[in-house]
Amino acid sequence: MSAVALREADRVEITVLVDNYTDLFVRQNTEVAQRPAVAATDAPLAEHGLSFLVKVYAGSEEHAVLMDAGISTACLVHNATVFGVDFGQVEAAVLSHGHLDHFGGLAGFLERARKGIPLVLHPDAFLERRLNVRGVMLFELPRLDESALEQAGVDVRRVSEPSTLASDLMLVLGEVERVTDFETGFAWAEARINDEWVTDPFRDDQGVAVKVKGKGLVVMSGCAHAGIINTVKHAQKVALTEKVHAVLGGFHLTGPLFEPLIEPTIAEMKKIAPDFVVPMHCTGWNAVNQFAREMPEQFVLNVVGTTYVFQ
Repeated sequence: MSAVALREADRVEITVLVDNYTDLFVRQNTEVAQRPAVAATDAPLAEHGLSFLVKVYAGSEEHAVLMDAGISTACLVHNATVFGVDFGQVEAAVLSHGHLDHFGGLAGFLERARKGIPLVLHPDAFLERRLNVRGVMLFELPRLDESALEQAGVDVRRVSEPSTLASDLMLVLGEVERVTDFETGFAWAEARINDEWVTDPFRDDQGVAVKVKGKGLVVMSGCAHAGIINTVKHAQKVALTEKVHAVLGGFHLTGPLFEPLIEPTIAEMKKIAPDFVVPMHCTGWNAVNQFAREMPEQFVLNVVGTTYVFQ
């Protein structure tokens, strides 16, 4: 793995198109968090999924990239309509990993996007996957359809190393290096690799980062199956940038397997010392509340439709 020449952006705007939580009464705007002002008749939807529209600005340049697409076309397209998002202006898309709650709305997006749009993902995003809770449940997960993407004319870019989009203003992290001793994976998740079901290594789990001039990195995760601390540290290493301005996305700290990781995760996040922490999606209610208690100056409560402006 080598460092990537990442250009500095003047500004990045991240609009949350899909997340687990919506609340029309969260209207308090700040310089960073611009809340959606919509009528009840145009209320956005929430679902167990995640999708960001990321706009990056540098001088006269403006680039728009979609990260993930939620779990359903219905939610993604409805919310994009409510917030006035034109998918035809999106120049590329990134998939954080091959789980339905991140690729389920792709079909609706692709129907409205320009033909031949690049879709950057790790080759393992196409793996067969299942949940195996021993003695309780064996459940096959929906699989991303590679042939359907190709038939739709998508420029599928299978990339495992760090790469850039938006004229080198946006970093796609590629395979995240595992360096912490507590972010050890998801024991119930399995993948079929070399015709054998094994504990899913989630090599495809990746995030996106933008370096904002004078502020540092803005790091966005999907589910952070590789670990949110591993993800941030990987972004710092690849971008050759120590300062982290903001961390947003799913931190995957929910449920009996992951709640024991809440305390060490917050302890390490305090050491990284981002200016803003915005846990979403699969972070879990207990973890979100603990971040709010222990990092009150940095914590921001997310609701669907919020646009985060870092400049």
